[in-house]
Amino acid sequence: MQDFLLFAGVGFLAQIIDGALGMAYGVVCSTVLLSFGVPPAHASASVHAAELFTTAASGSAHLYHRNIDWRLFVRLAPFGIIGGCIGAYVLTSFDGNVVKPFVTTYLALVGCWLIFRSFRKIPSNPVPIKVIAPLGAAGGFLDAAGGGGWGPIVTTGLLGAGAPPRYVIGTVNASEFLIATAVSLSFLIALLSGHWQAAGSYLEHAAAVVGLVFGGILAAPFAGWVTKSLKERFLLRAIGCLIVLLATWQTLQLVGVA
Repeated sequence: MQDFLLFAGVGFLAQIIDGALGMAYGVVCSTVLLSFGVPPAHASASVHAAELFTTAASGSAHLYHRNIDWRLFVRLAPFGIIGGCIGAYVLTSFDGNVVKPFVTTYLALVGCWLIFRSFRKIPSNPVPIKVIAPLGAAGGFLDAAGGGGWGPIVTTGLLGAGAPPRYVIGTVNASEFLIATAVSLSFLIALLSGHWQAAGSYLEHAAAVVGLVFGGILAAPFAGWVTKSLKERFLLRAIGCLIVLLATWQTLQLVGVA
């Protein structure tokens, strides 16, 4: 019960930020799971299983408020799905202890990027079509391989290219449901086919997954309120600092200091 409540709280806070900014749910949850000693592939699979529910709730809210650019959606989602499936395959091909330093480094870089982005002015111009495909593929791959990154990579990339924030956040949240579904199916296929050799202890983290789902679903309806009430710069800096601190703690654990 203690693990369930802890991860419910993590899922709630992560989804509040993700729904409001179009990023951070996967990164925050994966970073916390890794800090508790969960192997990278298990952490990514757990987060994407939870995102099946949280992204459906968040995407539905953005659909209701008409925050989705459907032309951008149909161009972005397919490449995200392809990248996500490849990322899941790569992550389940290696031992968790070998992959963990790279995943930790990636998450720390994402945290630093969020902090840096908070000091930049957000433009609002049409997104070049040639940017969407590679951005979606890279975001999907890093999301699966790192346990999070679809939002930070794709949202920041689209905003940096000049897309309107409202439609970027809504579209990225809605398309993330398809990415999470594809990645979750990839992990399931890897498990059933025997490709994922270290999957045996996955059920040990069931309480964490259920907690993330419960907290995320509770938070999804409040995303619009958070968007109006808190400044984006404050949220980006706070979550960026949290991710960097957690990644630093993981690094200390890996080198045997903590």
